[in-house]
Amino acid sequence: MQSYRNSQDAPPIMQGTPPPPEWRLPIIDWDRPPWNRWAFQHVREFLPTAAVPCAVSPSHLENALQAIEDIRFDASYGGSTISEWLDYDYTDGFLVMLDGKVLHESYWNGMTPTTVHLAQSVSKSVTSTAAASLIAEGLLDPLAPVTDPLPELSKTAWAGATLQQVMDMTSGVRFDESDYANRASDIGKMDVAANWKPVPEGYEDEQWPACIHDHILSLTKREAPHGARFEYRSIETDVLAHAMERVTGQRLPQIVSERLWQPLGAETEACFTVDASGYALSCGGFNASLRDFARLGQAYLDDGRVGDRQVIPKLWVDDVRRGDHGLFNDVGREALPNGRYRNQFWIEDADRDGHLSLGVFGQFIYVSPERGMVFVKLSTWPDFLDVDRKRNFLAACHAIAREFGRDV
Repeated sequence: MQSYRNSQDAPPIMQGTPPPPEWRLPIIDWDRPPWNRWAFQHVREFLPTAAVPCAVSPSHLENALQAIEDIRFDASYGGSTISEWLDYDYTDGFLVMLDGKVLHESYWNGMTPTTVHLAQSVSKSVTSTAAASLIAEGLLDPLAPVTDPLPELSKTAWAGATLQQVMDMTSGVRFDESDYANRASDIGKMDVAANWKPVPEGYEDEQWPACIHDHILSLTKREAPHGARFEYRSIETDVLAHAMERVTGQRLPQIVSERLWQPLGAETEACFTVDASGYALSCGGFNASLRDFARLGQAYLDDGRVGDRQVIPKLWVDDVRRGDHGLFNDVGREALPNGRYRNQFWIEDADRDGHLSLGVFGQFIYVSPERGMVFVKLSTWPDFLDVDRKRNFLAACHAIAREFGRDV
């Protein structure tokens, strides 16, 4: 079924009491178009979740709103204005900050300032940022074997890998994430393990893990020496999160709330989806508001500080920006020709400090210290991945920056 842009009439997905069968959310395809246009803002209505409490006294976001809709830039489909691009790109929310003030904030497809939206793999950056304080306190050691906090991994392909290699996705563990449409691939099995989807019809004879921890333990094949190559694999974030839970004795939603979301001054309760064991899906199950994602980006722009409090360790922020960014691959270079990957963040250009948090179907947090700017976009693309759409996002951000004299 085809998806729909914001300028087109929206079909009556999940409308009515009850909704007619043809417009009820199919749980096997809830993240596919057009269903994702409704589902990404309503995850709590059809999946089990765990709350991430927000701050009692949210931090203030000061407005300095400017018109950006008519700014022009070169997109993959031709010349475009920001307004035309936001429609073309299946936008749900877009927010731009300049020097700590909100330059633009807009909502589409029924989203509001208090709506929480599925972050997909932006969740990875949220998780690793919460881990930063555990590292600073010595509860986790990036250079130590990941089997120190998780000894059961000695019987898996992670034996011998360090926690830093897990965070940088340079372990040699074999995990197939090359085809999101393949329901029986490793990433397809993660949907079942995460409690996102049932076992698909026709695949009942496959081995299906009951939860994410079982999925981790099932991965016993190594395809490269640890630290020899970068390969994007979502399961690495879940290894990190299990280590975080093991050394704290807390569940991930509590860790994120106490160590990140409340100190950031978040104004809206966030949530994680949870699997059958109660584990929160760190690699893709986080849901939060547009404004709170902007707070996270602004904290990185401000060297980890929120007001007079150091929320994210400065050494961690520096390492994200300028750490050992030596490894990348051809797939990553399609969108980021001089890019890298570090600590669950995408580095836009190894020669600059800008970094991105990216999620499938068009989720972005882009922090550009050189420009003093933060860009956040939440979307529901009709495709998991689209290199042209990623390039368009960066081109649009750069055009906005140029308009305000922040081109670099």
